[in-house]
Amino acid sequence: MAATAVRYLRSVGAATTAEQPQAPLEALPRPDLRAVRDGERLPVDPGEFRRVLGHFASGVTVVTARDADGPAGFACQSFASLSLDPPLVAFMVARTSTTWPRIARAGAFCVNILGAGQGALCRGFAVSGADKFTGVAYEDAPATGSPLLDSVPAWVDCRVHAVHTGGDHLIVVGRVEALGAAAEGEPLLFHRGVFGRFSR
Repeated sequence: MAATAVRYLRSVGAATTAEQPQAPLEALPRPDLRAVRDGERLPVDPGEFRRVLGHFASGVTVVTARDADGPAGFACQSFASLSLDPPLVAFMVARTSTTWPRIARAGAFCVNILGAGQGALCRGFAVSGADKFTGVAYEDAPATGSPLLDSVPAWVDCRVHAVHTGGDHLIVVGRVEALGAAAEGEPLLFHRGVFGRFSR
């Protein structure tokens, strides 16, 4: 497992500039996910873990990319700003995700930050196995060409900078190449399994 992670990180390398475009990344094979040895007791009950952590309200995003097969994307609430200098953001994705290998191959992604009225759009990207872009309008993000969804209140266009393992998830760090936001707009929030909106 550690050797696989090292090979992946070497394939990512340091962030590149416009003068040195990054080659597409080779996606790793889907791992055998066993973080706990047979016979070893889990420290906490997974259901209780989800219930308690569900009290932490978060924003909601759709992370998109474009590989040789076309556009790809998934709904993601595990997103955060990471560094101002250099400008870095991060998102977390399950290591069993079928979308992540496509983002890894693209070597770039766009984080589409969803607004209060875009719960249905989020649900569409949360399903597995469907054509998530059916009926969804988008344009190319300016730096990477990743899908930038229409009418999102904010977006962040990135190249993959580093990938770290974190249990059954990957921590993907992106270097920001371009970004933008609307002058107004309320965020889509997720709390205890349901969508909500900000009120002053």
